[in-house]
Amino acid sequence: MSATLDPTTATSEGDTLPELTRDELVRYSRHVLLPEVGVEGQRKLKAARVLLVGAGGLGSPAALYLAAAGVGTLGIVDFDRVDITNLHRQLLHGTSDVGRTKLASAVDRLREVNPHVTVEPHDIRLSSANALELIRQYDLVVDGTDNFQTRYLVHDACVLTGRPNVYGSIFRFDGQVSVFCTAEGPCYRCIYREPPPPGMVPSCAEGGVLGILPGIVGILQATEAIKLILGIGEPLIGRLNLVDALGARQRTVKIKRDPSCPACGTRELQALVDYDAFCGIGAAPTEAPVLEITPTELAAKLARRDDFVLLDVRDPHEYAIASIPGARLVPLGTFGDAISSLDRATDIVIHCRSGARSAKAVRQLQAAGFTRVWNVVGGILRWADDVDPSVAKY
Repeated sequence: MSATLDPTTATSEGDTLPELTRDELVRYSRHVLLPEVGVEGQRKLKAARVLLVGAGGLGSPAALYLAAAGVGTLGIVDFDRVDITNLHRQLLHGTSDVGRTKLASAVDRLREVNPHVTVEPHDIRLSSANALELIRQYDLVVDGTDNFQTRYLVHDACVLTGRPNVYGSIFRFDGQVSVFCTAEGPCYRCIYREPPPPGMVPSCAEGGVLGILPGIVGILQATEAIKLILGIGEPLIGRLNLVDALGARQRTVKIKRDPSCPACGTRELQALVDYDAFCGIGAAPTEAPVLEITPTELAAKLARRDDFVLLDVRDPHEYAIASIPGARLVPLGTFGDAISSLDRATDIVIHCRSGARSAKAVRQLQAAGFTRVWNVVGGILRWADDVDPSVAKY
């Protein structure tokens, strides 16, 4: 796949670029005035088919601006629902959309932005079984994923189908943007051969994110997609753009294709794999099993006034948002210092937001010789679902 696209290939061979209606010519007049775009360029945009993976933080600004720019067909993959914690950054959705599927919200919003654009919703969990068939239907992919297993899945599917992958990622105050999977440049695996160990990089839900950051990165992704469609400018092929929101700086570093890369170098990658296993999700445990307790069982223990210690290993700002009555706050970062104050003969129950950090704390206690330790499955989020709906979910 070259650095530029010929949207005529999106239709049957021999078809010409679609004509613009008078309404479209007026709507896109500021584009048409640009020599680099013109009427022909706007027709290329109308012919283009772009798939957005995710209608969240990155997908929101990318979708809004690609629709406004007149990209003819936008496919959106998402199976999540709008949550109030999404709204500080996911501007496709509004307060009245809370509880709706993100796809339904996105379709309504994008039709309002530009009724000339066709929005194709895909209410599926992208997987190794469906990714290739779906991505082949589009000219390029804008990756708005927020987890490593889906990111590698999207990337590998783009390699195998020859579709450019407009990559973006965010972490707290920092972002990255690049264009992968073209004939001219490297791919994601050239610089990130393997994912980090599970739990090493916190999600936005755990580590937080500056609300404006995905807006910056998502708009940069939309810009790269438009440049590829039009064949103009210098796409971020072989370059990684780094965004520092706190320092108000952007810098670009060059990246080269790795001849030993299994995806674009040796071409060992011939098929999609199990990406949960590749990223260490659900891998067979090699340590002693973690004892678990459900929020409902914990509520029963509290009601009976059983003799046990309940620990909360979240950070103080999370505790301020929501807490379980009777829990002692011991942030995971300082948990090691608190172990000496705990009694090995007493039952200990530990919770966090979703169960991941508390499982780490349980293992720390197991390594220190504690045997009567339980992890609350699903953390305080499941407590809110199963026990006390008044507890805020974040």
